[in-house]
Amino acid sequence: MKVADIMTRAPVTTSPDASLEAAANLMVRTRVSGLPVVDANGAIVGILTEGDLLRRVELGTAGHRPGWFSSFLAPGRTAHEYVRTHGRKVSEIMTTDVVSTSSDAPLSEVVALMEAQQVKRLPVLQKGQLIGIVSRADLLRALTQLLPDRSAVAASDVDIRKRILAEIDKHSWAPRFNINAAVKNGIVELRGAVTDDRQRVGLRVIAENTPGVKGVRDRLIWVEPVSGTVIEAPKE
Repeated sequence: MKVADIMTRAPVTTSPDASLEAAANLMVRTRVSGLPVVDANGAIVGILTEGDLLRRVELGTAGHRPGWFSSFLAPGRTAHEYVRTHGRKVSEIMTTDVVSTSSDAPLSEVVALMEAQQVKRLPVLQKGQLIGIVSRADLLRALTQLLPDRSAVAASDVDIRKRILAEIDKHSWAPRFNINAAVKNGIVELRGAVTDDRQRVGLRVIAENTPGVKGVRDRLIWVEPVSGTVIEAPKE
């Protein structure tokens, strides 16, 4: 999937000359946590997010550096901090270093960019113009549409077992020769031994994601590799 498939088109925006009060009220009214800031030509010049408003003198969260500490900082830096906590215009508070994406970017690239830059949303630009925004909420909505009820898929027990074992074979962490899957009426029973309890969870997920599976019974045992202690499967 690409950004164009899930992005919010015509996002709510504000202008750099807008008052902070107006922008904050707009965020509350429209239930968005970030506003792209665009100029009169439609070009994006910044973004105003909830994070930009966390430290404010009105909330008593601005913080205060001791005078002796501030003396070690460049005057420009302390002035900038003052503006961020006391400014009343969007242009004074907004983040100007905007991380953006394009409508044809793959979602894998978007997620990697969000994680690397620690942002929750990315403006979508085309020739420098804002055409949309993609956020974590958009990704969540897309996910809900891609999570079908696999148990509703018709499949024979034989076919289910083949698919489970074939999927196990694909993963180096899955001890294929120690694992067996029996299937009856769509109910999978996993038996065998694992040396790490996280493998148990992984094997259950493989079974649960297989089309036609209606339930999974965990009969795996965990053999602690150092001590040789055997831990039975948890009771259902």
